[in-house]
Amino acid sequence: MDCQYLPLSTTGQFPSLLLNYLAQYPSLTPFYGSFPTLEAFGEQIKKKQFSEESRQTLVQVLERQYGTIANKPDLAILAQPNTFVVTTGHQLNIFTGPLYILYKLVTTINLAKKLNEAYPDYRFVPVYWMATEDHDFAEINHFSLFGKTYTWETEQRGAVGRMELDGLESVLNELPETLPLFEKAYREQKTLADAVRYYINELLGSEGLVCLDPDDAQLKQLLVPVMKDELLNQATGAIVSETTHQLEALGYRSQISPRELNLFYLGDQLRERIVREGDQYRILNTDLHFSGDEMLAELTAHPEKFSPNVVLRPVYQETVLPNLAYIGGPSELPYWLQLKGIFDYFKLAFPLLVPRNFALYVNSASAKRMEKLGVSSEELFSDDVKLRRMYVERITENALHLAEEKQCFEQCFTDILNKALKVDKSLEGVVQGERAKMINALDNLEKRLKKAEERNHETVVNQLLALKGKLFPNGGLQERSENFLNFYLNDREFIQKLLVDFDPLDYRLMILTER
Repeated sequence: MDCQYLPLSTTGQFPSLLLNYLAQYPSLTPFYGSFPTLEAFGEQIKKKQFSEESRQTLVQVLERQYGTIANKPDLAILAQPNTFVVTTGHQLNIFTGPLYILYKLVTTINLAKKLNEAYPDYRFVPVYWMATEDHDFAEINHFSLFGKTYTWETEQRGAVGRMELDGLESVLNELPETLPLFEKAYREQKTLADAVRYYINELLGSEGLVCLDPDDAQLKQLLVPVMKDELLNQATGAIVSETTHQLEALGYRSQISPRELNLFYLGDQLRERIVREGDQYRILNTDLHFSGDEMLAELTAHPEKFSPNVVLRPVYQETVLPNLAYIGGPSELPYWLQLKGIFDYFKLAFPLLVPRNFALYVNSASAKRMEKLGVSSEELFSDDVKLRRMYVERITENALHLAEEKQCFEQCFTDILNKALKVDKSLEGVVQGERAKMINALDNLEKRLKKAEERNHETVVNQLLALKGKLFPNGGLQERSENFLNFYLNDREFIQKLLVDFDPLDYRLMILTER
């Protein structure tokens, strides 16, 4: 594939906080540790503390979770003291969800490869932190394939990773063709977490990618000190709120809002917030309530029943993994910048924050259409109105601007004003008013000229907008709505091409053009 690159700042698609982080604004330095360069990973290795006991627990959990899966990655390597990981995470969207989820995984894999080359005395493993405890089912129960949306209907509630696969059978039956990988995943596995682990391993396990399900009693045991502190002291909400106020004072919008107590209670078909009311703890939307002693006893006996929310999830991740970096998208990395204070509070190393690769994939048919129309991929990032006008002005043989005419009128009114002032200075307002009316009339005439010429080229303009609609579905980036199957079913080498072309430390948008 041909690769072109655009600075993210030129696309109009990314938040200012991410752009300014990448530009390394000094005002943002207090909100993260080090900027993610290849050299910074050497320093991060020195900062990361991870015990032998935690390593053994991690390997035991992974061996149990992978069970009898064939061709699983080398899990035992994580027991070695010189092994570290780089991590990305996401919800368990069905059929992999939007394309950018695959981009996150490929970026993480390629970052581990780059680090293995740069630091041969260490080993680096890419990890996919599966958001199995997330309970927002509406965000993961659908995907788009060839312009049609498919939806999984189920009455199950609570942590999505625990959900059984009832109802996905009908989605498989609706698809335009049989997908053996997902047939095996959704028909033969027990839960959504099992299915995702299976198909991700089939797609990327050979690249060393490890899938970790955090909904695990052994892993939660490692987080008990943090969760106990949260139950007793509720310090994290105030810390994050203070950081949020500081970022807002710099003009940035916050991504997450902390709670006074940042834990959920997890059970069968249940994931609800824990709230503290005096010396009692209550589980919202249930009849469950605990005294202080009862809640601490519950935590000691059943840590798996406690689930970190968005504020504490990153702390959980850094507690149970020998992690150096988190690879995230344009909404994730800004919220990580709200969290450094709680890492300091718990005396944990704050990971390097690495933006995932961003890409626009242009297949051969669209590439030919672009060439025929004479439009560049960079121009297609303009909004429809600007794109249409820019294109028509390029191809028209007629003059559509009235700049010279405006200049002539300006000169005429300057002369008129000079004459009027000699007669009566109070006439200045009248002359300026007439001048404004005339210039406004010329502006309107110019707009009508352009619209008329756009109608003259309606066919080719419609072809241009149809091309943009294909590459920017729903007016947004392709990666945010298209599913990877849209490309993989036509090109079984699609993932391998991404693995070749993605550079995990190149923080620009890639335009990948198939020739």
